[in-house]
Amino acid sequence: MKGKETLTFIVILLAGTLFGSIIGDILGPWLPFLKVAKTMTWSPAADLEIIKYDLNFQVKLNLASIGGLALAFWIYRKIK
Repeated sequence: MKGKETLTFIVILLAGTLFGSIIGDILGPWLPFLKVAKTMTWSPAADLEIIKYDLNFQVKLNLASIGGLALAFWIYRKIK
């Protein structure tokens, strides 16, 4: 059951971050500090002759999405 709990935890955290980001976009015109975001990017790539890959991962965090993340963590602790 440990794997299912971990998956539930990750899904709840992602949903909270997405919810917070949406709220930040909605409230952005009235509270501009909620919309200021920091972008983190990770781009692993390799060319191994038989396989070549190039991945791009990008995470944009703003104050509202961090608040949504904290709220999601609190909700997870309550339902657990």
